[in-house]
Amino acid sequence: MQTRVRLEPWSAGDFWLLERKNEPAMTRFLGGPEPAAKLADRQRRYEALSARELAAGRMFRIEWTPAGEDPGDGDGDCDGGRTESVGSVGFWEREWQGEPVYEAGWGILPEFQGHGLAAAALTELLAYVRAHGTRDSVHAFPGTDHPASNAVCRRAGFTYLGDVDFEYPPGVPHPSCDWRYRVGRPQGGLTPSG
Repeated sequence: MQTRVRLEPWSAGDFWLLERKNEPAMTRFLGGPEPAAKLADRQRRYEALSARELAAGRMFRIEWTPAGEDPGDGDGDCDGGRTESVGSVGFWEREWQGEPVYEAGWGILPEFQGHGLAAAALTELLAYVRAHGTRDSVHAFPGTDHPASNAVCRRAGFTYLGDVDFEYPPGVPHPSCDWRYRVGRPQGGLTPSG
């Protein structure tokens, strides 16, 4: 069965989700939880990003209707039934190795992991970038010690370019995998429609 999600633009009402994503289980591969002031700043940045032009990037809340819970039109596209906010996904502009690219990031709350939601959300995000973006590539930099996020990149059609020392948090080099998705070219993996 196809896992379907809906991406909703990040808003002021999503701070609770940012707090959940700041728990130790969610930040284990990201340097640990952030203090309250940094979390509030992150919320402001996420809201500001979603207020900019479409090509600048966006943060989204991931919505999912579990299988068998879509009494809408029956197509499983989250338009009816019990919908859960399960995490976030987003992209933003950056320079990488002298090239203007997008970077993508995501996180699925622990109780919803293992259902293919991250790959489904990343696939929807890539469709959004194809429709609105202006840069040729989307990169993701999961740690070499994070097999689940590396599997998400592979499943969403990214190409593994090699290991790099990527700074996250800023100033802290972390052994990471450099994954690239070429926006303007056909890719393998999942597609937004399945």
